Amino acid sequence: MVIELQPVEVDIEPLVTRVFLKSIDLLGGLQKLAEFKTLTWLPSLARASFAIVLREEYLKTEEEIAEIVGLTRQTVRNILRADPELAMYKIQHIDELTQEEKKELRVHTAGGIAKLAYKLVKEGHEEPKIFLEYCTQAAVALDIPWAYMVLKRIKGTDFPIHSAEDIREKLSGVMIKGRKAEEVVEELEYPIKNPAELLHKIKENLKMHGIE
Repeated sequence: MVIELQPVEVDIEPLVTRVFLKSIDLLGGLQKLAEFKTLTWLPSLARASFAIVLREEYLKTEEEIAEIVGLTRQTVRNILRADPELAMYKIQHIDELTQEEKKELRVHTAGGIAKLAYKLVKEGHEEPKIFLEYCTQAAVALDIPWAYMVLKRIKGTDFPIHSAEDIREKLSGVMIKGRKAEEVVEELEYPIKNPAELLHKIKENLKMHGIE
């Protein structure tokens, strides 16, 4: 899936990715999309995620969003005006729709799903399973052993994490750049909304101790 975007002055992809992943979660996951033969919805969800983030976070106009994401102004308007409740209702009854209705549904519901996903992400209600897997693959790809080990150990942990007590035992015996993981997590600020934020706070803690 390739989406051509015009350059913007800020890096919006991290938040867009989180919204996109949450959108997939709201739709029942990739397996559910595959079952209903609706994997072709993914480009629409990705564009809708970009559009919602650009409007909500950076107050971009319809014209600006259309130019950046590569959509018509009318399509952008439909995304921004989509009703999240109506979109979820249709998704919940998707097995009753014909293939043609599903095709049309993709166009009219991507905005609603992305809107709801954005709201949930901002409130901290991300899908730990999907996000944890995403972060784990990134840690492996970037060859960060301690990050991979931390993510592996906390698998199954419910987010947000409210205190070190929630993960201290799971991280027993793990060393992070020469420091005991149990000691590191004691020094972090809580709550921690998701796995990516946990890794970020650990990295900042290491820097505070002069460890790169």
